Amino acid sequence: MRDMVKQHIKIEDPGFIKDLMIKDGAELTTIELDEGEKIPTDLLKFDAMFCMGGPMDTWMEKEHPWLVDEKKAIKEFVVDLKKPYLGFCLGCQLLGEVVGGKVVKSSNPEIGMLNINFSQNKNSDPLFSKFPEKITSLQWHSYEAQGLEDNKDVTLLASSPETKYQIFKYQNHAYGIQFHIEVKDTTVGEWGCVPEYKSALEKELGPGALEKFDNEAQANMKNMNEYSKILYENFKKLLQYCLLYTSPSPRD
Repeated sequence: MRDMVKQHIKIEDPGFIKDLMIKDGAELTTIELDEGEKIPTDLLKFDAMFCMGGPMDTWMEKEHPWLVDEKKAIKEFVVDLKKPYLGFCLGCQLLGEVVGGKVVKSSNPEIGMLNINFSQNKNSDPLFSKFPEKITSLQWHSYEAQGLEDNKDVTLLASSPETKYQIFKYQNHAYGIQFHIEVKDTTVGEWGCVPEYKSALEKELGPGALEKFDNEAQANMKNMNEYSKILYENFKKLLQYCLLYTSPSPRD
């Protein structure tokens, strides 16, 4: 399995899911976009694309010119090649923009351990059908994808009181997940070292919020890791299906 992992800051990697991929022997190509690394031009050689979060926003193309090429690569991979895609937070918003939505400031930021409610669509979804009707997961965002209702290829899978598109899919191979189910026990502490993240956290939850947030995350970590494992195992099945029933990827 050849996976491309696009990162926008080094500390936001696939977390627990990355550990599972390494254990499986997956061949990972990590592109650190914020450090100037380029996305390979031959996307056909990759079986799946993982797109992670970051402190920037989708429209900041002047400050981060590589966002232009990243959006083009997502469009080619997802819309043209129809290959499996999994995007978290910023990666979710980028997918939403690429398939015709817009990214806007949320009415209220969502930061903390918060509930996500699944729609009935999840019952027949290959990735999320085994999930409970409601889960608690880590949220850390103040922008979101909207305006996807007119795209008949988009299916809403989960929402929260503040964010409609907590999970959506494009056709049956590309998924956007606004929250952070991929975290592991070191994640909150590492993210707290990023000034933009820490200031957003304290603005929303007050001074000294990092330790409290970390404690809440640790209390829910077992469940989040179990959900990540289910998601990953089902994504592997989706990937295997795509490899069998779409054009084969060339191998070096």
